[in-house]
This record gives sequence, structure tokens and C-alpha cells, in this order.
Amino acid sequence: MESAKRRKIIKAIASAPVLSILNPNSSLSFIKDTRHKQIAVQLYTIREAIAVDPMKSLQKLYDIGFRQVETAFWPEGVSLQSAADWLKQTGLKPISAHIEIPQGDFKKTFIETAKAYDCSTLVWHGWPEDKRYNSEEGVYELIRVYNEAYRFAQSNGLSFGLHNHWWEFRNKTGKTFPFDLLHQELEPEIFFELDVYWIKVAGMDPASIIRRYGKRVKLLHMKDGPAVYHDSLATDNPDPMTALGKGSVDIPSILKAAEQVEFLVIEMDKTAGDVFTTLKESFDFLSNQLK
Repeated sequence: MESAKRRKIIKAIASAPVLSILNPNSSLSFIKDTRHKQIAVQLYTIREAIAVDPMKSLQKLYDIGFRQVETAFWPEGVSLQSAADWLKQTGLKPISAHIEIPQGDFKKTFIETAKAYDCSTLVWHGWPEDKRYNSEEGVYELIRVYNEAYRFAQSNGLSFGLHNHWWEFRNKTGKTFPFDLLHQELEPEIFFELDVYWIKVAGMDPASIIRRYGKRVKLLHMKDGPAVYHDSLATDNPDPMTALGKGSVDIPSILKAAEQVEFLVIEMDKTAGDVFTTLKESFDFLSNQLK
């Protein structure tokens, strides 16, 4: 989505009503006997289909085999109540939700989103690039922001995590790349949702990064494609992504490094062909890899 569109969607969500009481016992679960149940899908992947026919689109995800989803932002005018009802009706359980940093009015949205989805795992989506990542001083300022967000989440019985793009893994501080500094200095309970594709775009090896951060890595965004950097990425114009196993990302090595990860979240920012076909191929590939 373009930034202007994101802001419109965020504004609509911020005005949504308070919903059902959050179940404090809800959490992610590691299911060893049926490992395909570790697989979720980021709903941003099908944002265009949702805008046309939300129930039909969500049903297609269920028919593919998905039972868990990660939410993002819904089309303008869609309330949290409607979104939560659609997910319940199609049998899809939110295991995490992308959200704005809980500051100002977004503190209310943060709590309401968790209540609506009965989901205690909230992730700062990290878009667009924050220029503070370009200096060590700026990164330390962000560390203070993220730690404060974590304390707010914790005080409300929620967990808070960070999702990356490519810029957090490019060395602009003169010493180390920003995510290393975050890992060293953040409150240890702040988890990472690592996007393996963007790590590769930054020129790093995703499996090595997963091992480096260990238990802090709770979720992975799984996507595949050319994974090369170009300037148009900054305008939210990535290369079309492929089904998992058909691009340049070494999925098997990532899975070997990801024993502690609680959910593998399939996401595609853009696809060349039918998005549901690509999701089906990705789900089947990942399920087979996990057998």
C-alpha cells in the first residue's frame, strides 16, 4: 500500500468501537504433532481481494488450509467488529496483529485491536522507514520508544514485537546494523518477527540472523522471490514475489534455524499471477517441508 492509503486505513481503525473482552490466556502455541498448524498467513497479502469481497476471500484462505492469520489494516470503512466477525465466521484465528506503536491515540487502538481479535500478540509493522535508523543516536532514541511501547503492552497483559524491512539490516551507524543494536539494548521480552525476504534484500543470510537472535525470534514472515535491492522499494513497489521454494530465498536453511519460532507467516507484498494460487503453492510447499 502507498503511505497515504495506509494512513486512511489507520484512521478508520482508530475510530472503531471497543469490542469483546480479551482472553488473558490466549497465546501462540507450538504444535508438534501437526506442524502445518504453525503456518499462518498475513492478510495484507490478499488486501485487494478483501476490498472486493472479504468473506469470499477469507473463505479461500480456509479452503487452502490456513487456520491462523496475522491481521494488518483493513479497507477504509471496515470496523474492527466487522473484521473480527468475518474471521470468526470463516474459522480463521488471529495469532498476531500488525499495529501502530502505542503512542497518543494509538494506545486506545492498540487495546481495542487486541480485544477485538482475542489476540495478545501485537507487532509494530515498521513501515515506512524511520530515518532515525541512519545513526546510532537515532537508533538509541527508537530503543527508548520501543521499550516504552513494551511497558504499555505489558501493563495491559499484551506482548509487543518488531517487524523488519531491509533498512534495519544495512550498516549506517558506523558500528553495527540497527537490528543488532536493538537486540543488544531492547527489553528482552520484546520479540522479533523477522521478515526473511527483506533480510536477504539487505544482503544478509536469514538463517544466520535467526540463529543470532535465538529465542527473541517468535515469528517469521516467509516469502520468496528475487530478493534484490532497488530504489523503487522505498516507494512500496517491490518485485513480484513467487511461491515459496521458487525464488532465491533458501527456505530449507531458514526452517533448520527456526526451531524456536512459534509461527511461520506466509506473506506476499506483490505477486505476478493469481495470489490465491501462489498462496496454495506456498502452503503446500511449507507443509511438506515441515513433515
